[in-house]
Amino acid sequence: MQGELPISGLSVSDRNAYAAVGKRVFDLVVSVIGLLLSFPFLLVIALAVKLNSPGPVLFRQTRVGKLGREFEIFKFRSMTVDAEKHGAAITSARDPRVTSVGALLRRTKVDEIPQLWNVVRGEMSLVGPRPEHPKYVAFYTPEQRAVLSVAPGITSPTSLKFRHEEELLSRQPDPERFYVEQLMPEKLSIDLKYVENLSMRNDLSLIFSSVVAMFKTQPETK
Repeated sequence: MQGELPISGLSVSDRNAYAAVGKRVFDLVVSVIGLLLSFPFLLVIALAVKLNSPGPVLFRQTRVGKLGREFEIFKFRSMTVDAEKHGAAITSARDPRVTSVGALLRRTKVDEIPQLWNVVRGEMSLVGPRPEHPKYVAFYTPEQRAVLSVAPGITSPTSLKFRHEEELLSRQPDPERFYVEQLMPEKLSIDLKYVENLSMRNDLSLIFSSVVAMFKTQPETK
């Protein structure tokens, strides 16, 4: 387990009452209700994942959370077992490691629903910068590490802007290099603005936009 990373400057909770108390209460109430209401739906998805390919229903991966603390993120498994041993930590569109059911789950972002349990455990928030793999956090500058001053989220401004990230990566000759050198810095810039302007109003707006986006069709790919 990685220790806490040094975060420069004043923490968000020191200057924002919502971030200090209200956000956690809101997260806990909504995530518990969400898990209870969606339980039958989650069982159907779990069965589909299990029948579609051999392996566990849930996928677990180490991510970096608030203050650099590492934790295990939960997702419905959308790729073949041991997929990380056969490719990069990032995934491009039409990646052969993605299962047929997994492709649908990834398009609709339904594979992220188990992260409500990460929220209940206090490792994540409903809204916040998406938790990154330790491999890529190692590239963060001291200024970019400020995104680690808040809990990572299930959804975020970058999740919405780069909703079709996998398609974008698939058009690059070197997807991982493009991600590290161009896409990740742009995402971190947006995340930093979110952290600086954290508010309940912004969080509610992002949650609503994320729910609406789940029902939108993906653009046609070539």
